[in-house]
Amino acid sequence: MKTSSSGIAMIAYFEQYHDGDLSKIGLQPKMCPSGIWTVGLGHALINKNTGKWLKGKGDYPLIAVQYPEYLTMTKQQADELLRKDLVSYEVKVTKGLKVPVTQYQFDALVSFCYNCGWSDMLFRMINHKEQTEKIVQWWQAHYITGDGKVLKGLIWRRSVEAELFRTGIYKITN
Repeated sequence: MKTSSSGIAMIAYFEQYHDGDLSKIGLQPKMCPSGIWTVGLGHALINKNTGKWLKGKGDYPLIAVQYPEYLTMTKQQADELLRKDLVSYEVKVTKGLKVPVTQYQFDALVSFCYNCGWSDMLFRMINHKEQTEKIVQWWQAHYITGDGKVLKGLIWRRSVEAELFRTGIYKITN
């Protein structure tokens, strides 16, 4: 499966165009609430030498060295980077699923993985055909922190993703 246009729109809505310096033309790298440097629509940057996230103010100089192409980008470039990134998440979700899901459930899972990376528990629950309500309750209660703090934005995102998974309705309410 591929992420639908609605799924892509949802991810873009939550990620927003990252712009670390509003005084300059173009989109610059920005630190997410977890301290990870991101560009475009939530593309997380990895230290090419260590394989770990570029994290914290001390890692900012590495962006210029390792990712000079990301010091500024257009919205079109950010959209293209998101589409490219989604391919690996779609593969990850597809490989993780042992049961069929609907398009809207797939979209919700790709959004979750794009934001969080992965959850063995979530996929275990889905693959073991747990009751949807149990999956939704778990979904809404986990992966809602950034840098050790509960974040309203993540609570909201998990709620929207879980509701999409349950009902097929992409409803942005805050």
